[in-house]
Amino acid sequence: MANYFRPHLLASFAVMALVSAAAIAAPPPQGQDQKDAAPHPLAWAYAVPPAPLPPPPPTDETAARTIPGSTQSFTVKQLRDTGNPVDWFPNDHPPMPAIVAHRRSPGVNPWIGSCGLCHYPNGKGRPENAGVAGLPAGYILEQLADFKNGARKTADTGKRNTAVMSGNAAGITDEEAKAAAEYFASMKMTPWIKVVETETVPKVRNAGGFFVPVEGKETEPLGQRILEMPVDPDATETYRNPHSGWIAYVPVGSIKRGEELVVRGGAGKTIACAACHGEGLKGNGNFPPLAGRSPSYFARQLYDIQQYTRNGPGTQLMRPVVQNLSEGDILAITAYLASLEP
Repeated sequence: MANYFRPHLLASFAVMALVSAAAIAAPPPQGQDQKDAAPHPLAWAYAVPPAPLPPPPPTDETAARTIPGSTQSFTVKQLRDTGNPVDWFPNDHPPMPAIVAHRRSPGVNPWIGSCGLCHYPNGKGRPENAGVAGLPAGYILEQLADFKNGARKTADTGKRNTAVMSGNAAGITDEEAKAAAEYFASMKMTPWIKVVETETVPKVRNAGGFFVPVEGKETEPLGQRILEMPVDPDATETYRNPHSGWIAYVPVGSIKRGEELVVRGGAGKTIACAACHGEGLKGNGNFPPLAGRSPSYFARQLYDIQQYTRNGPGTQLMRPVVQNLSEGDILAITAYLASLEP
């Protein structure tokens, strides 16, 4: 599930949208930009894993495992069960609808995954998908419709979980979609990502769509990217601990630059986000909250909209917002948004 924007538009934004009507109606860019595109645009955001990933190390799959703060225990076999994702903290959330807690139709077509596997039972998710806790239920349903209708795709076809989400959205029933949307909307997004400005970061490996440090203490320059990684890689990668958060390393000065773009529109380069997304970027009606969420996820969405791979009714309102943004602007905007209190 993901992020979009629809209902009532403020008057100032409506004027800007009319001014930009020609750009909104224009066809997708053709030719050279497609030919010259890098194999993995915004590689730090899409985090396409190398193929194939190495298999997990052999281990005793029957031994019970626990994590701090939880009264639950699960075997390694249960931790790796993609059909029934583990729930370490069942008291953190309302009772999960069946489609959130379990995979449907594992042996027949359509194969439908459980929402809780990727987005966690608490809806906070990870950088390779989306944090859906606290998104408006109507907005979540819009996104499911866009995935189902083919309006939500990805600018990097190597990011395969976009296609998985499209298949899930096409296969779930209206009742399942409504139950999942209302479930995730009922939970508040709480702080999940710590943003740190730095010039040097740990060397990392791709763990299947997100980055974790390699063994040892090797470092490298951050450069012009955001490096989002778990605070405790083992807690995230092995145990899927939904209480173990994330660090986003961002270039020095990027938060301030992003604030100029997000709050004031960057001297006309874009449109101030609060016009639609509300005070503090905490959401406004069916416009989703932006504060304190994954910069990798948001960067992909801005780029997808810019490249005409993310479409749908709500996306049209974002065309004039993203059309003049450089990749550096996208980095700065998402660094700033992630630094805010959700």
